[in-house]
Amino acid sequence: MTASINTKTSGHLASAGQNTLPAGETIRIRTKNGAELAAKVFEPQGVAKGVCIIAPATGVAHYLYDDFARWLAGQGYVALSFDYEGMGDSVRGHLKHCKSDKLSWASNDCPVVLAYVKERFAGLERIWIGHSVGGHMIGFMGHNPDIDRIITVGSGVGTWWYNSAPTKRVAWFLWYFLVPAVVPVAGYFPGKKLGIMTDMPKGVILQWRRWCLKKEYAVGAEGDWLRQRFASVKTPITSVEFSDDEMMSARSVAMLHSFFTGAPKNHIRVTPQDIGQKRIGHIGWHRQRYAALWDQVFAPVLKGEC
Repeated sequence: MTASINTKTSGHLASAGQNTLPAGETIRIRTKNGAELAAKVFEPQGVAKGVCIIAPATGVAHYLYDDFARWLAGQGYVALSFDYEGMGDSVRGHLKHCKSDKLSWASNDCPVVLAYVKERFAGLERIWIGHSVGGHMIGFMGHNPDIDRIITVGSGVGTWWYNSAPTKRVAWFLWYFLVPAVVPVAGYFPGKKLGIMTDMPKGVILQWRRWCLKKEYAVGAEGDWLRQRFASVKTPITSVEFSDDEMMSARSVAMLHSFFTGAPKNHIRVTPQDIGQKRIGHIGWHRQRYAALWDQVFAPVLKGEC
């Protein structure tokens, strides 16, 4: 195994008028380059059916998936969420000193998370649930026999002119003006101060920008080696798309999954009306108010019914 594992605390949280809910076990997983990834583990009562690894969207901290992780545990699955190096609770020191980018997340971070799961929960099925860039990680890594099934959620290419209409104008300004002006001066992307997205390492935001200016996103920017890596994936993929996703258009989602030429694929498109909601969007489906989505869409997928 290539990573040392440092297990920290576990406990419970209680909210007024509700039963006590598990807080999850907080852990840190060390990567081969010395970074420590913040992660959280929720375990079911009784014998687990499998392990669900929740790979987050860019800028969405792992603890924001707690509601969904608890639901997974209630369905009988171990759930593990984590932050990539330089994001969320995995930030150590000032971000301008962080050398990570999205490809290093795939080469350093994701493999040690999988190694941790494989060692601690040996023999259990491993299901990768990738939100947005978390789904990209599957292609960036290439075929990985340690993953038995894949569920992507709101995952599509970031090519700015393929973005959904509400985001397209913002993306154009971000990539052509804001990022080139701010990042060289600050040494990182100060998203919190700017009120757009979140703070990010220089390597992450500049790489993302370069990809978003290409017709075929990362594959178009990086070339044949990455196209071949996507094509090498053989693990079955179920993609979940939201009709009102303000970032990912149907074209964006379809293009990303077209790169997985070697994998069996199933696609599910969900509208807010399907689950009795007015809106789903790109961020938020993992919060408690979307439990109907989990019951109606994710539960059958996990059971292999669709």
